[in-house]
Amino acid sequence: MALHRSRARAVAWRLAGHLARGFVMILVVTTISFLIIRNVPGNPLAARYEKLVEQGMAPDAAARAVEVLYGFMPQGSLWDQYVGYMSGLARFDLGESLMVPGSPVSDVLLSATKWTVLPVLAGTLLSFLVGVVMGVYAAIKRSGVLGDMLAISGSLLHGVPQYVLALLLGAIFTTLIPILPAGGTADILYEPGFNAAYIGSLIEHATLPVLTYALAGYGGWILAMKSSVVTVLGDDFILAAELRGMKRSIIFRYVARNAILPLFTILALSLGLLFGGSIFIERIFNYPGLGLMLIDSINNRDYALMGGAFLLITVAIIVANIVADLLYTVIDPRVRGEGETA
Repeated sequence: MALHRSRARAVAWRLAGHLARGFVMILVVTTISFLIIRNVPGNPLAARYEKLVEQGMAPDAAARAVEVLYGFMPQGSLWDQYVGYMSGLARFDLGESLMVPGSPVSDVLLSATKWTVLPVLAGTLLSFLVGVVMGVYAAIKRSGVLGDMLAISGSLLHGVPQYVLALLLGAIFTTLIPILPAGGTADILYEPGFNAAYIGSLIEHATLPVLTYALAGYGGWILAMKSSVVTVLGDDFILAAELRGMKRSIIFRYVARNAILPLFTILALSLGLLFGGSIFIERIFNYPGLGLMLIDSINNRDYALMGGAFLLITVAIIVANIVADLLYTVIDPRVRGEGETA
């Protein structure tokens, strides 16, 4: 009982330390992001005015429209704007979006997040599962042709940028073999809702982004798993198990289980990064997620939306770091034992 209470206190103190550091990091990153955003070249109101004029509106009418629609833009000195921004964050108020007048930034972020999370999550988990399995075989068969082929495939895919894979897959499956849509989230012919036609269209449009994420991540996972398995194969307990006559069970019960532990930390961090989306992939496939929204907010000098997007990504990464550290402590008894000894 005393041991359990000691472990609980250790975890609580560890969590409290992470939360304190995370709060400080969020404050620092938010401040730096605010200063960078406010110093981006260009004037947001002038950009909106020019766009209205380009659309055919008379200059005087465009000036009045900008004043009416975007009168909520922050005023005063940089310090006054910073104080107002931070006080708004304290009330969980991220402000209003310039691109969608009258819409809270939180609503715009939520709308974009739902289109980013599912494809990136599916692609990341798919690449993780396939990469881990192939990494085990690449390590075990490293002296044969299969091991060489798997290692080469991982190295090649790991070295190819995501946007190159996206362009290549788009060219193949939308032009050479036109079996998948080139962009968007769903066919406009289907009524949104929980029905087979609409869900099928969502899956069809998400296939290329998911496949791109999976192929882009596969190389890193297979190389990391192969390296980890090779390291574990040299441990003394593997030699002891072999001397007891254990063969196939050694690979999957001992080697793979111990080699995969470090990868869980990387996976947790990858899931935190998914909130940032992939700017190039979403732009290539015209997928309205966080990455595409961030590009549009920068082009439109939407200060509030840019700040909200950076804050969301920062919080997601910090939370992922905390979860990764706590998860690794739980799943690896060696780390837990060191913490208790300390």
